[in-house]
Amino acid sequence: MIPMTDPAPLRLYYWPTPNGWKITIMLEELGVPYEVIPVDIGKGAQFDPAFLEISPNNKMPALVDPNGPDGAPISVFESGAILMYLGRKFGKFYPRSERARVEVEQWLMWQMGGFGPMLGQNHHFSKYAPEKIPYAIDRYRNETHRLYGVLDKRLKDRDFVAGDYSIADMAIVGWAKLWEGQGMDIAEFPAFAAWLDRMLARPAVARGLAVAGELRRDVATDDAAKKVLFGQRAR
Repeated sequence: MIPMTDPAPLRLYYWPTPNGWKITIMLEELGVPYEVIPVDIGKGAQFDPAFLEISPNNKMPALVDPNGPDGAPISVFESGAILMYLGRKFGKFYPRSERARVEVEQWLMWQMGGFGPMLGQNHHFSKYAPEKIPYAIDRYRNETHRLYGVLDKRLKDRDFVAGDYSIADMAIVGWAKLWEGQGMDIAEFPAFAAWLDRMLARPAVARGLAVAGELRRDVATDDAAKKVLFGQRAR
């Protein structure tokens, strides 16, 4: 994490999950000061009224920029929106030309609307659901396999998903690095595997993935946390 030398650093409401990692990776790549405010989603901190003022969908990550547009504070929720905001604010990893920006946005939305949610359902039914439902496990594992195939095909002739390294790659990598737990065989996707190696070799990616890593725990063995996370209510 960058030392906080700015009197008003960015404030990141965060927990070490694939969605949280998107933003710590971006902030580490940017090299800007930020403060991490842990939101323990296994204990219901996402339902705190003060947090809901920032993130009304009771999800982290969320960002508060004390030096927002025109110098006024701004809060942003939804990881994709945060990435785009930071890309515009700092002018990096989010191109300005319309054609290049559309390329990035397509793959960012692909992650937000498909890759993340489907892999999340894969995790849920394979690891966390109290009842193992073969139909659900097969449904989401098959869709995960299809999405990895889409990603692998895309990466056959390029180093990064949207041309140059961008917020689209940052959005994807935290979910993609968990391929083994999703029941995937990485050998089936060589272009994806090469991309993943490139991503994980980036120092800022490694730092972003490590932020507050000591807080990460296995929800599969924590019944109280599962009630909060999957019942969507505070305990």
